[in-house]
Amino acid sequence: MSIRREEIDIETADGTAHAWTYRDGEGPRSAVLLYPDRGGVRPIMHQMAERLVGLGYFVLQPNIFYRAGNYRPFDLATVGSDPSERARLMELIASITAERVDIDGGAYLDAIRAQPRIRKDRIGITGYCVGGRMSFLTAGKHPDRVRAAAAFHAGGLVTDKPDSPHRLADRIRASLYLGVADSDPGCTPEHQGVLAAALGAAGVQYQIELYKGKKHGFAMSDHAGAYDPEATERHWRRMESFFAETLA
Repeated sequence: MSIRREEIDIETADGTAHAWTYRDGEGPRSAVLLYPDRGGVRPIMHQMAERLVGLGYFVLQPNIFYRAGNYRPFDLATVGSDPSERARLMELIASITAERVDIDGGAYLDAIRAQPRIRKDRIGITGYCVGGRMSFLTAGKHPDRVRAAAAFHAGGLVTDKPDSPHRLADRIRASLYLGVADSDPGCTPEHQGVLAAALGAAGVQYQIELYKGKKHGFAMSDHAGAYDPEATERHWRRMESFFAETLA
């Protein structure tokens, strides 16, 4: 398999987002928008994009923090124990508001649809951590354009704010898969209950799967103390079957 990775710039209402595309083969492909986690686009995320290509999809992965310019990358092994670095990271994550996800998600979906040999009616999304929240939000903000959305160790799906993602449940038309670490403070059992109630009331086809004994970040090999090989492979099996059922 020869995967072609190319770089593109995507114009949004707030500036220019750099992004990467990944493809293999010449035939029409369903597409997946891949949102990275808080660590941004880096070698592990390129590897994950290429694994998705190996499952038969065109993939687009954007720099979700493009508004911050050339910010200094974070050391994911130490950011949690360094107060100043953690504060800098949390400020960056907080800048990804629901309104901005609406703007950016629409631009990313437009960029996918503009690609050659893409099945425009078969677009899915997957994301991790803050990217998982973005996956959920994009499905709610652009319901006519997203067929399936997955989110892994996503946080902030349920808040007390008016723009909480779970409040978009009645707009979502996509099928959803949510992979949740059971010790993740960003998606507690209470949050899961609120999500299930909102999605069930809205008639959304969804699955919330608990990864017992796993921590936030379990799918990322460069997340010290959280990465779990068994959970990672399980998440790949779930994503493969989920997209096979919804995007084929």
